[in-house]
Amino acid sequence: MMRKLLGLLAICMALGSTAAAQGFYDVDSINIIEIVFVESNWDQILKDLYAAGNEERLAGTAFINGVEFDSVGVRYKGNSSYNPTQVKNPLNIKLDYVHDDQLYEGYGTLKLSNGFKDPSLMREVLSYEVARKYMPAGLANYANVHINGEYIGLYTSVQDMDKFFMRTHFQGDENACFKGELTGPPGPVTVWGYYGPDWADYYWYYELESDSGWADLIEFLDTLNNNTNAIEDVLDVDRHLWMLAFDNLLVNLDAPINFAHNYYLYRDGSGRFNPIVWDLNESFGAFDVLLPDGVPLDLQALRELDPFLHSTHPGYPIVNKILPDPTYRKMYIAHMKTMIQENFANSWYETRALGIQSIITADVQADPNKLYSYSAFLDNVDISASGVVGITELMDDRATFVMSLPDFLATQPSFAGVAHTPSDPPPGSTVWFTAEVSNANAVMLAYRHGSVSSFSKTAMFDDGSHNDGAAGDGLFGMSVLAGSSDIQYYVYAENIDAAMFSPERAEYEFYTVPVTADVAINEFMADNETTIADQDDEYDDWIELYNTTASTISLAGYYLSDDAGDPIQWMFPDTTIAANGYLLIWTDNDEEQEGLHANFKLSANGESILLVDPSEAVIDEIAFGEQGADTSYGRLPDGSDNWVSFDTPTPGVTNGSAGCCIPPTVGDLDQSGGELGFNYDGSDLSLMINGLFINPTTGWDGVCWDEADIDFSGGRPVTTTMAIDGADLSLLIDALFIAPLHYLKNCDGSDNW
Repeated sequence: MMRKLLGLLAICMALGSTAAAQGFYDVDSINIIEIVFVESNWDQILKDLYAAGNEERLAGTAFINGVEFDSVGVRYKGNSSYNPTQVKNPLNIKLDYVHDDQLYEGYGTLKLSNGFKDPSLMREVLSYEVARKYMPAGLANYANVHINGEYIGLYTSVQDMDKFFMRTHFQGDENACFKGELTGPPGPVTVWGYYGPDWADYYWYYELESDSGWADLIEFLDTLNNNTNAIEDVLDVDRHLWMLAFDNLLVNLDAPINFAHNYYLYRDGSGRFNPIVWDLNESFGAFDVLLPDGVPLDLQALRELDPFLHSTHPGYPIVNKILPDPTYRKMYIAHMKTMIQENFANSWYETRALGIQSIITADVQADPNKLYSYSAFLDNVDISASGVVGITELMDDRATFVMSLPDFLATQPSFAGVAHTPSDPPPGSTVWFTAEVSNANAVMLAYRHGSVSSFSKTAMFDDGSHNDGAAGDGLFGMSVLAGSSDIQYYVYAENIDAAMFSPERAEYEFYTVPVTADVAINEFMADNETTIADQDDEYDDWIELYNTTASTISLAGYYLSDDAGDPIQWMFPDTTIAANGYLLIWTDNDEEQEGLHANFKLSANGESILLVDPSEAVIDEIAFGEQGADTSYGRLPDGSDNWVSFDTPTPGVTNGSAGCCIPPTVGDLDQSGGELGFNYDGSDLSLMINGLFINPTTGWDGVCWDEADIDFSGGRPVTTTMAIDGADLSLLIDALFIAPLHYLKNCDGSDNW
């Protein structure tokens, strides 16, 4: 039982993506935000500041879930959603308005929406949840807001597209970033049009969010419009296809497929712009006007919105330069079908909508300033309310309509399996990839070394000469030379009519081939308060490298960086790392000190670390989230792919040597009755709890107390022997282990069963 379950988990965890933990934006938690202004006429001041149009803020004190933040800056935000006659206006709260390091779980700006054009109050939260399955997209949940002791109401809280977001998803935050925003006089706009080399001609359509970037944006738009064959050099086309499919399927017409605003563009470390969805309160048909002609759409027209909307319209290069390409069109269809099958055809979205509704029902009812009635809130999940189409009355029929179209009825290729050998290749070795595919006339392997670069694409062959079995047997093969970092890959197959990806959420999800470099980032600490001091008695952040080989390695010409846009940020001096040894680098942005001191600092709010070899190839990298004070994050065991947090850090010595975990004893596990016949005595169970569970108290609370074979009425455990059958064992693993594949191991990394 245990072996089978862990094997399944190993398969699941082989898929990679850039998903992030939610914390403050956990949808199951409604945050409490209290703002205190000295000024009693704060509302009028905020209205005056909004009218002035320069985004000035009123300073005050904020309490976020009871945590005090001094000198925050507050302003009203929004376009149509703002109304000076209403009490509940959208809010922009800048926690780091005065104090740069004043953040809540890494977030410096809180953006709160008032539910305009959304009686259900869940369009944003539900839409972002769908989007995050397929592309980088903001987190979203809810917050109750009080100002000067007055309860203003329940707001939707959406993550800001700031540097923290960019670091989380793109391993850097210093590159060109723009928000699609119309700030000029009314009139027709060519969405992603090229207006010439002068940046002033783009000023009314894009807001620069970075220090620079106009030249990069203009180059991108020039390439899109005038040299489309090179578009993959300047645009992440796959990510763009996901965004187009998302906006169209969800009838999100207040978006760039119809309206030239409500999106971001960020240029990643490979030099390509990435579109990012934004402002989803009018998704699911709440914005029902078709541009550029301003045609209002009724319910039936919304349901039957053309999935290739504007693909031939000259005013929409954002679509008409991409979807006419036969391959991109098939990829787009495959992505939209995946969204339909995973969210709408199976009614997941309706179940999820009702679940979200249950979380906020009492708060909506208590909201004294809600924009719509409580009955409209309850109804709008299913039917039209207050002039806004119901979510399910739109999407059930829309999904059926789209899937009935000839392009979507075409038979796709089918994957029976994707594999690579060897499973753990050393650097410089040949890795073979195979895919068993039917109904395909072309199969392509997309791969990259690490997450910073873009995917390279190469054909796979079924000719009997590429480790693919016999010619024409449906098994396709291709090889890639392993570098010094992990290989991330997916497979794409197509025939004349349709296409398919494996995994289906590629490129956002992918398979990973672990490659252990000769030198690896092994442990780091991004908030060193008292753990270890440098030679000048300063508690600086640090990075530990580990030599995985039995030979001394010179690091001359190697680099460390915390910015994918600048991977050669700091170059090592002529130094070596001993065989199977460790090397500590202080990240304090102080190269004047003796020893190894890099010219950057780590952010405890989360970012990335890159190790780069003399050829400027990334050989190791780690992206991390918020870090606690005096807590390190490292590999267990040294050099492995298993990353864990250490309450007792181990700089310069073997990870785990300070007692990171307690190896479980298995002497009392009696498997003589088969895999379902485990008997755990009390000491073993206690040892498992103390040694393996990150939060054993919370973990135990997740177990059903009245489970048939587990009786806790007399304590934990009730007797010296507890009989646990297979179903109970599965329950224990599911409920108590955060990552059983990681924690069901001895400290030396060996299996314990």
